[in-house]
Amino acid sequence: MIMRNLQRRSAAFFMAALILLADLVPLPALAARSTDTAARNMADSQWRGRRVAFLGDSITDAQRVGTTRCYWEYLADMLGIVPLVYGINGHQMSDLAGQARRLLEERGDSVDAIMIFAGTNDYNCGVPVGEWYETGERETVVGGGGKAVRKYRTPVMSDATFKGRINILMDFLKTNYPDKQIIMLTPIHRAYACFGPDNIQPDERFANSIGVFFDEYVEAVKEAAGVWAVPVIDLNSLSGLYPLNDSHARYFSNDKTDRLHPNAAGHKRMAQTIARQMLALPAVFD
Repeated sequence: MIMRNLQRRSAAFFMAALILLADLVPLPALAARSTDTAARNMADSQWRGRRVAFLGDSITDAQRVGTTRCYWEYLADMLGIVPLVYGINGHQMSDLAGQARRLLEERGDSVDAIMIFAGTNDYNCGVPVGEWYETGERETVVGGGGKAVRKYRTPVMSDATFKGRINILMDFLKTNYPDKQIIMLTPIHRAYACFGPDNIQPDERFANSIGVFFDEYVEAVKEAAGVWAVPVIDLNSLSGLYPLNDSHARYFSNDKTDRLHPNAAGHKRMAQTIARQMLALPAVFD
């Protein structure tokens, strides 16, 4: 009985304190303080001052395709990173190996992390998804010093398939940047885009020219996490951007002709999502 009375008194005291606090500090002010604290925590995170290279396509291109500001610029504001941008408009996953080679030539080891954001152009151009491995047989040593022939697999290294392209890129990065953080982003949802009579791109509800749907390319990027031991930020789902719905046209370059490229509002939303995922990851491996 005594314990129950103490619990009741404690609860009453707690509620009274909350009421008093609400009287002294308006709720909007409390919310603003919470937001300010979160912003400070992001700005003072492990990412401040870190040099992050960005490999990708038009959404990453420093020319700011369809936008006045890119997600990596917002990330610089939010996290204090130093962006090193190598993305180029129209590039597919196969082109990112060239971007990575340029990064190595220009920066050497003076980079802290590398972010990979591509795949939507591979879908649009009808690149086969392919397989991660080729499987055969090989002899190996087993317990007791004996030998046995077992199934053996090797990564597919081919520009002809999407997974083969990821393998080529990741093998290069893992070889040349073994102590760096490497992060992959899944492609965001895409809707109708028309950039001229010879460049009309149907939305993702249509399969591409080889009969493959967009989500298979997204899933391949997710699978790469396990294949190559890298974190993947699922921007396709976590960002919430969904240009197939008219209400989300506000986040894209043009309501009628370009729901492929996010505008500044879309890039900011992407950056807000990416930043919070990055906070859960090491910026460096010391």
